[in-house]
Amino acid sequence: MTADAIRTAAAHFHTCIDRMWPAAARRGISKSVFHNATASLTPDLRIMDLLDNQPEFTKSFWDYLDILVTNERIEQGRALLEKYRSAFDSVERAYGVDRHIIAAIWGVETNYGTLIGERSVLRSTATLACIGRRQDYFREEFLSTLEILQHGDVRPDRLVGSWAGAFGPTQFMPTAFKKYAVDFDRDGHRDVVDSVPDVVASTANNLKKDGWATGNTWGYEVVVPATFNFLLADHSRPMSLRDWERQGIRRANGQPFPRPDEQAFLLVPAGVQGPGFLMLNNFSVIMKYNPAEAYALAIGHLADRLRGGGPFLQDWPRYERVLSRTERLELQQLLARHGYDVGEPDGLLGLKTRSAIRDFQAKNGRIPDGFASAGILDQLRAR
Repeated sequence: MTADAIRTAAAHFHTCIDRMWPAAARRGISKSVFHNATASLTPDLRIMDLLDNQPEFTKSFWDYLDILVTNERIEQGRALLEKYRSAFDSVERAYGVDRHIIAAIWGVETNYGTLIGERSVLRSTATLACIGRRQDYFREEFLSTLEILQHGDVRPDRLVGSWAGAFGPTQFMPTAFKKYAVDFDRDGHRDVVDSVPDVVASTANNLKKDGWATGNTWGYEVVVPATFNFLLADHSRPMSLRDWERQGIRRANGQPFPRPDEQAFLLVPAGVQGPGFLMLNNFSVIMKYNPAEAYALAIGHLADRLRGGGPFLQDWPRYERVLSRTERLELQQLLARHGYDVGEPDGLLGLKTRSAIRDFQAKNGRIPDGFASAGILDQLRAR
């Protein structure tokens, strides 16, 4: 949104809030709860600067992993698993979700609860419900926040979190709280802020309901030969691990795949210059928690490190200059101008943009690995 559009929307903020009262009433929100929650609300316009700067979409994979999978975070995660061993034992028995994945989410989302966020969930969701490009989405989050207040699961003063309205150690959005939160400690409240059993169980319930396969891993680091047909490296083109082997793909550690009939898709975040990963069902489940490939890779890798695994074996192309957000937006706009489908250009390089880059590379004599390099941008500019 332009600055003028933001100011105009902010001027009508209270009108926007008032219009949501009928929808709130239909959900069982009392007039007193609605009034007490909204009477003094003001928009938090600082959020507008944060909307398109999420690090999982804006940093290179290797920079993102460097920040989140550190020796300190590994040590802290192992200490957390030991401290709350009883809760993790009970939850793992009840839901069949790997405790290391849950601990990794806790670590990546809030550095094990030390960086939960201090913004009012109510104010953040109200702001985004009335200002910005995703108002329909955040209107649902705002109304769900009111439902949490109505039911009393989380104290109002503890309902604080990120600029987007996520709260608690594993960062539940209000709608996700409604769908997945459980009262595992049986105290009458689904408290995903201060009750460790509820936090761990609710996160496990989320993953389980989204399709977590008990006993399976998230994926494998693999070596991709330079002669490989990189057009196959696409989320929409899964094959069995056995079929990937027939394409020349091998595990980086030289070990065989434990279950060669499992379906996987190939991810090559840095193209032909970096490591490849064969991603299983559980990787896609993690992406339902946060729809960013870099995020899901960080969760899977941190979980492996927490259980004693080592770092990735292949090098990242750290010599490659990472495109700025302005350059990424220009890249998408140029691809769209040449007829490639990138969705709505926003400077965030997702699945559609990577697919469009592959198509452009294939038609212009380059290895179609989908990597958004400075060279690709220069080639697009020259056309």
